[in-house]
Amino acid sequence: QVQLVESGGGLVQAGGSLRLSCVASGSIFSIDAIFRWYRQAPGKQREFVAVMSRAVGTNYADSVKGRFTISRDDAKNTVYLQMNSLKPEDTAVYRCNIDPAGRGVVAYWGQGTQVTVSS
Repeated sequence: QVQLVESGGGLVQAGGSLRLSCVASGSIFSIDAIFRWYRQAPGKQREFVAVMSRAVGTNYADSVKGRFTISRDDAKNTVYLQMNSLKPEDTAVYRCNIDPAGRGVVAYWGQGTQVTVSS
């Protein structure tokens, strides 16, 4: 059973930075894998943040473009989300999602990590 464990969240002042990590327990970092980050703020729907895949390269929500960067380290079975210039509106629970085959059939979710940005 594959498990994803996120870390790196916390409380930061506006303008600060955090780097989230998502470590996979199994070997699912294939060349076709799709890696995504989502977030959900209190009282709001889950929203897409960033994606990385062979097909699209990287892509970001407009609200984070230029501030967030998604990356991967296959040797460590880890996907990262570097978040710079954080804003209070970035406050949310962040979760990673990995589709190992890139086919939209099987995907794994992490449990989430809380990011709180104070003004």
